[in-house]
Amino acid sequence: MVSLASLLLGDGRLPVGAYTYSAGLEPAVAAGLTRDRIPALLRARLHTTAVTEAAAAVLALRAAGRDPADYGPVQEALTARTPAAPQREASATLGRGVRRLARRLAPDHPAVTALAALPARPLRPVTLGALGAVLKVTEEELAHAVVYDELQTIASAALKLLPGDPLDAVAWILAAEPEAARAVTTALAVRSPDRLPARTAPLTEQWALEHARRERRLFLA
Repeated sequence: MVSLASLLLGDGRLPVGAYTYSAGLEPAVAAGLTRDRIPALLRARLHTTAVTEAAAAVLALRAAGRDPADYGPVQEALTARTPAAPQREASATLGRGVRRLARRLAPDHPAVTALAALPARPLRPVTLGALGAVLKVTEEELAHAVVYDELQTIASAALKLLPGDPLDAVAWILAAEPEAARAVTTALAVRSPDRLPARTAPLTEQWALEHARRERRLFLA
């Protein structure tokens, strides 16, 4: 049986603030993306952001298992691979919600207390690694959860931004399964922070910068 913990990590209803995030869909829509292009956006995110964040979360989970836990190298590597300031800010904001949950579940867990040693607010994948240690999920379960969350976040945001048949979102996610599986495999193969994939998408970064300047927004990014 799949652990309830791994299912919780992939559940968009988990109270960590994920509903405030569109995984880049709102900026893309503002730039002219149409509903028929959402599957292409999903594939693009799976080849870029999802791989990097899943790998960072797995590296953080491994760091959480060491004594002492040190997230610094992972945080630094991920920050360097998130060049757009609005995207870093969004990740830190989402990370705050994940960290709050981890502290509620196990405030004295070494994986949780080690987050306080970071000089800056921990980014979301780093906090997911800490939460994963608290929940005792496997590396593969965590990588799957991060990749699935990327897909489901976009699909859910589409219902608000580009309304249509809700069943389309299910089809989009299932169609993306081969790319999602490859993203998980790639993430699990990363052995150290210096090998973290630098898979950024310049266009989505530009959209994020433009989105941060807009006064009317549904999502933070």
